[in-house]
Amino acid sequence: MSDVRHVLVLPDRDAAEEVAEALGERLGVREEPRLVRDALAGEDDAEDAQWLVLLRDEAERLDPGELNAFVAEWEGWREEP
Repeated sequence: MSDVRHVLVLPDRDAAEEVAEALGERLGVREEPRLVRDALAGEDDAEDAQWLVLLRDEAERLDPGELNAFVAEWEGWREEP
C-alpha cells in the first residue's frame, strides 16, 4: 500500500465539517478524515483561516478529478501533491 493523502482546502469550518461528513456518503470513504485549521503566519482572525480536510487514500481508489469537483461544491479545492 502507498501513503497517498489528499488535502482538501475549504473556506471555513462549517464547509470542512460538511465535506468530511459527505465524503463517506458520496464517495464511500470509510476512514474519518482529519480537520485542521490553517491560518497565515501571525494571523489569529478566524476569517483569515482556511480549513483543511486530510484524507488518506492508501488504496489509491479516489479519483483526483472527482475530488476536485466534489470539493468545489463548497468553494474549496484539492491541493496538488
